[in-house]
Amino acid sequence: MEQAKQANQLAQYQLYQKYAKAMFNVSHRMMNNFEEAEDVLQDAFIDIFRRLHTFRYESSIGSWIKSIVINKCINALKKRKIDMFLSEDVMKYEKIDEQNMNDDQISYDVSQLRDQIGKLPEGYRVIFSLYTMEGYDHEEISQILNISVSTSKTQYMRAKNRIRESIKSQQ
Repeated sequence: MEQAKQANQLAQYQLYQKYAKAMFNVSHRMMNNFEEAEDVLQDAFIDIFRRLHTFRYESSIGSWIKSIVINKCINALKKRKIDMFLSEDVMKYEKIDEQNMNDDQISYDVSQLRDQIGKLPEGYRVIFSLYTMEGYDHEEISQILNISVSTSKTQYMRAKNRIRESIKSQQ
């Protein structure tokens, strides 16, 4: 890490090799497009290498890199001016029944699940991915996306229900 911070190209390449595949997966889940995910990943690593000197070991390097990749994805999605499906009926939800947020005992085929996530509207998919796959809680998601916590919970619940209903209808 210290050599990478000193602009040692071999050390930076090794850092890239270590994290690129996992970060591509994060980017691809968020962008839902292979080419855009690659572009975001490359932009993120350019930014990472430019900012390596600012890394202070307050978190793991992997977490730091992941946060940069996620922020790059969010910025790219904002540039596309995605509609986060924040209609008035979503905003009126103040409380979500937490029991409805718990996973049912339904088993999903991984390829079915991946396919259904890819079919979600972008706003739902981003929140679903951040919550279930990246491990962010709803408060963090609300801060990242500049939405209310209840909106994050509602969109997550709706995404999960869409996936569940779609898979049930296929069985």
